[in-house]
Amino acid sequence: MSNAKSVKELRELSGAGMMDCKRALEEADGNLEKAMEVLRKTGIAKAQKKAGRSASDGLIFPYIHPGSKLGVLLEINCETDFVAKTDEFQSLAKDIAMHIAASSPISVSAEDVSDTILEKEKEIYSEQARNSGKPENIIEKMIQGRVDKFYKENVLMEQQFVKDPDKTVNTIGLVSSISPKHSITTD
Repeated sequence: MSNAKSVKELRELSGAGMMDCKRALEEADGNLEKAMEVLRKTGIAKAQKKAGRSASDGLIFPYIHPGSKLGVLLEINCETDFVAKTDEFQSLAKDIAMHIAASSPISVSAEDVSDTILEKEKEIYSEQARNSGKPENIIEKMIQGRVDKFYKENVLMEQQFVKDPDKTVNTIGLVSSISPKHSITTD
């Protein structure tokens, strides 16, 4: 019950693979809306299967901020060149590059923050907490709270997205993870 045009349309709407779209359309007797529901219902299981797969396609997106004093070169990957060529993916790359230019994150994920930086921050927070005269058990909680805040302000995937502060970079659009081969550097 699925033809090539319907499969292509569902694929563009969902970002799902061709065979997944074909099976969903067959299950939904060719109804596009029902096929989307089928894909959504099976999405969690499919996302778990995809977690270990390689994101070897994608694009390198250059962004030069107006005034030409700041630039970002972003590598963002996906599983297929089909996805990389979509307007949505390219728009996502532009949004993330603009976000990086605006917020200057020090790393992509919390795990990427260097031990040196983290220890220095903890030292500062510890000193501030001790100067407040709070008990030791409260001081530890204060330090952890400030470290969490540090991550939210300085780590790309934890930052509030500049175009929609109700979301983090990790939760916008198609982003489930960004795993660059190189650290973020800003000057």
